[in-house]
Amino acid sequence: MDEPENAAPIGEPLANGADTAPSVGVISQYVKDFSFENPNSPAVYQMQGQPQFDVQFNIGSGEVGQDVYEVVLKIDVRAENEGQVAFVVDLSYAGLFAARNIPAEHLQPFLLGEAPRLLFPFARRVLADAVRDGGFPPLMLEPIDFNGLYYQQLEARAAEGAAGEAGQA
Repeated sequence: MDEPENAAPIGEPLANGADTAPSVGVISQYVKDFSFENPNSPAVYQMQGQPQFDVQFNIGSGEVGQDVYEVVLKIDVRAENEGQVAFVVDLSYAGLFAARNIPAEHLQPFLLGEAPRLLFPFARRVLADAVRDGGFPPLMLEPIDFNGLYYQQLEARAAEGAAGEAGQA
């Protein structure tokens, strides 16, 4: 097996400042913004049937320091039953990630695909607990393939760009 060019021979330490191997890590994760609304209580608890859910996701990222990035996973849930709002939950769950020596072409896929995947289980728990604490059965969101969604959006943008260029020709 070939060793990477930047690796020291086995058993020998890297020279000072020669650590160029890519590395990522979670520094911290936290609730950045959170809201739970139960506008039609107590009448909503008398309604029969299953509510209809509208779940929206949004992911944002930004550099907050040298090699430190904040990724925000925003989840908005609106539940309606019999034409009335049962509850509305808005959660922005964030994480700080250290990303050193990551090639530029790999940074965006990490920040918008892999980092949200790491944050999602914790955000899902916050949502489930809030909905349960609001007097409803816990809302357990299905796992999401954030990497797949990232690449789908990338392909869609490329297709739109190609269609726009073809229209201008």
